[in-house]
Amino acid sequence: MDERIMWPSRAAAWLAQNRHELMIGAAAAVAAVALMLVLREIGRQIAARDPHCRTWRSVIGRVFARTSIVFMVVAALDVLASYSEPPERIARLIDVAFIIVAALQAAVWARELVMGILAQKAGDEPGETSLDNARAVIRVLVSVALFAIAVIVILDNLGVNVTALVAGLGIGGIAIGLAAQGIFSDLFAALSILFDKPFRRGDTISFGNSVGTVERIGLKTTRLRALSGEQLVMANTKLLDQEIRNLAEGQSRRTSLNFGITYQTPTEKLEAIPDLARQAVESRRGCAFVRCAMTGFGPSSLDHELLFDVTTVDPNVLAADRTAIMMHILREFAERKIDFAYPTQTTFTAAPDGKMIMPYAAAPARR
Repeated sequence: MDERIMWPSRAAAWLAQNRHELMIGAAAAVAAVALMLVLREIGRQIAARDPHCRTWRSVIGRVFARTSIVFMVVAALDVLASYSEPPERIARLIDVAFIIVAALQAAVWARELVMGILAQKAGDEPGETSLDNARAVIRVLVSVALFAIAVIVILDNLGVNVTALVAGLGIGGIAIGLAAQGIFSDLFAALSILFDKPFRRGDTISFGNSVGTVERIGLKTTRLRALSGEQLVMANTKLLDQEIRNLAEGQSRRTSLNFGITYQTPTEKLEAIPDLARQAVESRRGCAFVRCAMTGFGPSSLDHELLFDVTTVDPNVLAADRTAIMMHILREFAERKIDFAYPTQTTFTAAPDGKMIMPYAAAPARR
């Protein structure tokens, strides 16, 4: 008898024989699809409320939101087949379809998980340096790696010998890594900057002999605007190899002011200098006096150091406070006839009778 004629009767007999199992399997499949649809909708709502993935809840929601309808349908068929006993060819076809779709879906979930973790760690905040500079390249690299693994898993489950393929991919990866070693090192350095956050866009940093404001953190280089106006371009790897001072992270800035006083200054005036310096610092709002002390005997001066804190990191405010304090000290010293020293040399000569001629007038005797 023709096989095409017998097939409907066999199908009817199979349905009648497995109707209870089919009903249970269909109920389980519908429940599984309904659960996945609910999780996908919840994930979409969470991802919409927090597109920058600031929390782990947003990362998981982003993963659930990427569940595909094709995966749901094939998973439902696999659940249905597990409860019933379909013909061998149909069961094999469902198994192959589930392996392929599940591997690809797992790759999509893993990609979204990795990208979500990167976004959370890097801190995607509006107006700050974020993964937007590197997202496209990172997404391509992660996608290639994960989908390559998915293809290998699919081929291995289908009975294909993937040993040669894995070896070839390994050799190719090593060759590409060696050829693009510099690019990858700068890329990973950029990720280190995004994760560790030693500085962000808009911060003023100091490295080596350079000072500048960060304008952009790219995949290979970081661009800064120097205080003198020109743009500084620094490779990320070389930048991280240096000591970096982030001038924007401090809550206050300690400022040092050095000056020298002439040796001819009377001791009572020298003793009054710390109080005069304190008054000069405290005359400026936001400035806190630390100390003013004599630091040494210089070649031409009695060296002093004034330390004070300014509760700001704005360089313009710092410059204005420093100037105002210096002007206040100049006025007070001029009023009290305290002379600043400058590099000088004093020559001592002798009269014909051998007596020393003083180069300056002798101080009046005290009564």
